[in-house]
Amino acid sequence: MKPIAMLQTHPTPRLLRTAILLLSLALLAACAPLPLRNPLATWVPSPNHDVRRPVLIVLHFTDEHSAQEALDTLRTKNSGGPVSAHYLIGSDGHIYQLVPDQLRAWQAGPGRWGTITDLNSASIGIELDNDGHSPFAQPQIASLLRLLADLTTRLHIPPTQIIGHEDLAPGRKDDPGPLFPWQQLADAGFGRWPHGPLCDPPPGFDPWMAMAVVGYALDDRAAAVRSFHHHFRGMQGDTLDAEDLRILYNLAQQIEPSANTCVAPTTQTSAG
Repeated sequence: MKPIAMLQTHPTPRLLRTAILLLSLALLAACAPLPLRNPLATWVPSPNHDVRRPVLIVLHFTDEHSAQEALDTLRTKNSGGPVSAHYLIGSDGHIYQLVPDQLRAWQAGPGRWGTITDLNSASIGIELDNDGHSPFAQPQIASLLRLLADLTTRLHIPPTQIIGHEDLAPGRKDDPGPLFPWQQLADAGFGRWPHGPLCDPPPGFDPWMAMAVVGYALDDRAAAVRSFHHHFRGMQGDTLDAEDLRILYNLAQQIEPSANTCVAPTTQTSAG
């Protein structure tokens, strides 16, 4: 009679790998957050949903002394309450991400741009390590351009939909300020900027209506002009001049073209 074979008491490598894989999947399932469900209702899931879709990118300066100081502020509390941003770019060009793109960062606050009033829900916030009084470092702007190319492509945000914090909150905010190189962004295809010849607007042109078409709120017109000057002319001032009207007419024509023809300017003023 042949002896009965001994049962194998040690798992094979293949069984061991399978067990480890199953255990890992179980742990991942246990850690994965469950979808929010109302206990008052019967859960009947639908696939017809998605995450938020930002349509704007808002640029800020940190008004801090270093990227680390800004990171501390954006991750904790400050005197005005907790704030954050999706990204921070250091003066050396290093890009930090603090909040996932699909979530709301507390970065825009109260304000309005065109018909958008809940800016935190509709935008991606990018902070730039800058004290508000110094030129922006070129490595930082180079990284910003790379990040803008990524965000506008991946999130399908129109490249023209890039504004400053002060654009959506005139009078309350002044960042990124008159030193920010908006034209450099425009040359790379980002943001709205006047192009072609600047013409005198036709008779009856309403500059305030044009500012509203561009996106500015007009609750405080002087503050809106200051933000407009920072963005499009790199200068101070809260009253519109002839060059402002040419720029506004050019911008409005980009957004809502009309049959008006270009009228050669009668006077020349500095673009600041």
